[in-house]
Amino acid sequence: MRSRVVPQNERAAAPGTVLHLSQPVDGGVARVVTDLVRAQTAAGLRAVVACPPGGVLGRDAAAAGAEVVHWPARREPGPDLLRETVRAARLIRRTGPDLVHAHSAKAGLAARLALRGRVPTVYQPHAWSFDAVGGTTARLALRWERLAARWTDRVLCVSEDERLHGLRAGVRARWAVVRNGVDTGRFRPADDSARARAALPALDGVPPGAPLAVCVGRLCRQKGQDVLLRAWPEVTARVPDAWLVLVGDGPQRRELGAAAPGRVLFAGAADDTVPWYAAADVVVLPSRWEGMALVPLEAMACGRPVVLTEVTGAAESLPPDRAGHCLVPPEHPGALARALVALLADPRLRHDLGRQAREHVLTAYDVRRTTAETARLYGEVLAERSAAPRVRPPRRPSAGPPARPSTDPSVPPHPETRERTRR
Repeated sequence: MRSRVVPQNERAAAPGTVLHLSQPVDGGVARVVTDLVRAQTAAGLRAVVACPPGGVLGRDAAAAGAEVVHWPARREPGPDLLRETVRAARLIRRTGPDLVHAHSAKAGLAARLALRGRVPTVYQPHAWSFDAVGGTTARLALRWERLAARWTDRVLCVSEDERLHGLRAGVRARWAVVRNGVDTGRFRPADDSARARAALPALDGVPPGAPLAVCVGRLCRQKGQDVLLRAWPEVTARVPDAWLVLVGDGPQRRELGAAAPGRVLFAGAADDTVPWYAAADVVVLPSRWEGMALVPLEAMACGRPVVLTEVTGAAESLPPDRAGHCLVPPEHPGALARALVALLADPRLRHDLGRQAREHVLTAYDVRRTTAETARLYGEVLAERSAAPRVRPPRRPSAGPPARPSTDPSVPPHPETRERTRR
């Protein structure tokens, strides 16, 4: 049989080395990066993760088969930015990646300053930085996102809502949308909720049949646990035997502990959140901003109903026609309390919503779909660079209608996914 000569553009579309640069080392970003490198190493790629020491990302990425290098970086911009950018440039040179995938604002800032388009670059905000701050800082963050888009082969959003939010804010980019996904084999309904509760020492003082709301997330302003604590007295006034557990740690731990009303427990950070979803009757996430949060997807995969604030990506993550039960305005303790009461007081409604939630995630948010669509995106970026190997021209990309990605028959695309490509 005659061997086939592989064209140069097809060779370029199969990256040998992908470098993931990430400042967050915990939470949703860490889980997304770990899922990606697990799939990439299984496909024969060399995946390298550069991140600060500490947290779970370095450990989990190494266990998933990635090479891990330390990139010391703080969450906020500041006087260390120049040093962080120089370090990023050096490790990029040492790694020699075919493509750099920068996760969240700080990595997107450092990587794009270091590269300025010289290496194919995908930037994934995981929620826009200008939503996290206010005043002058927000204006500067938005100005940077508008400027840096010219050095970005794709701005990769985790929801269509996130893409539209960036577009409305004036970010003109070559867009892609690949929705978050979860491991539906790991996150699955529990066989015995009572047994799951009994196995969690933090619940020792909670009566076995008590209605239980669980909030999983970093204890910080973004996740809105302070709003949840303000809502909780109204919940217990109407569901007197209800309990709330906050699972996670973070900079607001002491402040939240001082403000906590009765029947609220702080469980600390958990490497494995599956037991908490199994124990919960309702999972609540009262965020102030997101891109598309992973916690609701994980909870729904475990067959649990969720209550979310109507931030970026929230409605998009829910089963159709369930916003009335599951979605409330952000920073509205009264609406949050009413939604929680409606679910905690109605076991049949919880069961029906949980079943629908599981089916929804199986259909639309399996992580295998997410990793396959990301691989296709890499291929498109590298094929474009191979066809036109020059640095991207300075003209601003159009905001015309996006193209739909090609389909991999082994993993069908998300039924609503439209990968946003600006040429």
